[in-house]
Amino acid sequence: MTTFETRSLHRCFDGIQGYYQHSSAVIGLPMRFSVYQPPQAAQQRVPVVFFLAGLTCTEETFMIKAGAQRYAAELGLMLVTMDTSPRQTGIPGETDTWDFGAGAGFYLDATQTPWSKYYRMESYITQELRQIIVEQFPADPNRIGIFGHSMGGHGALILALRYPELFRSVSAFAPICAPMRCPWGQKAFRNYLGEDRQQWRQYDATALIEDGCRLPDLFIDQGSDDQFLVEQLYPEALEKTCREADQKLTLRFHSGYDHGYFFISTFMGEHLKYHQERLG
Repeated sequence: MTTFETRSLHRCFDGIQGYYQHSSAVIGLPMRFSVYQPPQAAQQRVPVVFFLAGLTCTEETFMIKAGAQRYAAELGLMLVTMDTSPRQTGIPGETDTWDFGAGAGFYLDATQTPWSKYYRMESYITQELRQIIVEQFPADPNRIGIFGHSMGGHGALILALRYPELFRSVSAFAPICAPMRCPWGQKAFRNYLGEDRQQWRQYDATALIEDGCRLPDLFIDQGSDDQFLVEQLYPEALEKTCREADQKLTLRFHSGYDHGYFFISTFMGEHLKYHQERLG
């Protein structure tokens, strides 16, 4: 059983907000994660929703900025989030830019050296971190959902599509819907996965649906004043593919909202209610 260090615990809406660190066998380095346990978790196992954060974020960002604990306490949901990449790997150039390397793991398993040695966020979340949560916290292993923001929205979509047996619900805020088409995704995929665009398809939500992956439904919120909407996010590509593939999708545009956590916190309650209804 994986051991972890408790960095801090905080009382929050009658539940417990915790921050943790452990030596990851999958990553090969220390990794940090955070868990909010709602008050119901003191008596029984509860449903869990994993949140995947965006570029430059850490395991703290969502828990501090999203205002999610109030809703999670009311709905009886455990919240789990993690750092967005390995840290201090010693790989040259890891911290040269904000949109690649440290803080930008893209929730995939890199295949190209030197990144493939440490950048294995897909396996970390679906195997190691999931195991820690279901074995060492009062989490129901059969009721797990996933959601995220921006790069993390991309991560939530692809992991739900690739592992439907693990995640029973999925939603996203302003996700990178077609990373093969945008500068962020192309930069990450070229460095992490190489030049073979067929390999890229397995980490692109739009391409996965084109290639036959399906889910019961998808729920996405997008701000119309998002500064990254046109160049990076491509929700219209995902919407078109879902329509052609008969994949159920609820895509809502919100006038005046941008890409940040003010937008996320505004609609957080609706997302957690969505997950609670599907996880039971």
